[in-house]
Amino acid sequence: MGYRLPTLHKQTKKRIECMNFEAVETYILKKLEEELPNHLFYHGLHHTKDVFSAALNIALEEGITESSELTMLKTASLYHDAGFTVDYQNHEENGCVLARKTLPEFGFTTNEIETICGMIMATKIPQSPQNKLEEILCDADLDYLGRDDFYKIGDTLFSELNFFKLVSDQQQWNRIQVSFLSNHKYFTNYGRSHREGQKQLYLNDIKKVVDAY
Repeated sequence: MGYRLPTLHKQTKKRIECMNFEAVETYILKKLEEELPNHLFYHGLHHTKDVFSAALNIALEEGITESSELTMLKTASLYHDAGFTVDYQNHEENGCVLARKTLPEFGFTTNEIETICGMIMATKIPQSPQNKLEEILCDADLDYLGRDDFYKIGDTLFSELNFFKLVSDQQQWNRIQVSFLSNHKYFTNYGRSHREGQKQLYLNDIKKVVDAY
């Protein structure tokens, strides 16, 4: 049996006074651990934890210190790929459905939930952030593009896309990488100053490989 949302007695079913992030974290991490398919070599629980960590790091660098904003950002990072428990397609939309269904039980208001869903939807490729929190989550979601583990993580994405027959071989994958990296941009000052330079080096290296085909 999976983790179930807490059942509130009728006489106490009033909105909790504040967002209960600790309970949300316990619920959603358990759900992801139990329900994400094993063939999500890239979009597994490890990716969610990586994005969570990156989002906090970027938020700190970007000066986000208000507690409610941080709570919404942390919650969005944990829910941003939760839609993969439903289907591989439209996972952002499915993640928002799950957020709207479950987060009221943890004391989140409608406005807070919609802010969270805005962050989730902003990560959909091509990314389209409209505010600072959305920019942070978008950059956290693709933080690895400018990190030392770029190739290691990229290999897991290739394996996942290959499983779903969305990419056939390494040559096709490298061409996709060139296109994706060429069109991607970081939105935060942190992303531009700490990740963009290394990402461009990876792009140049892969271009050389593709040019040799």
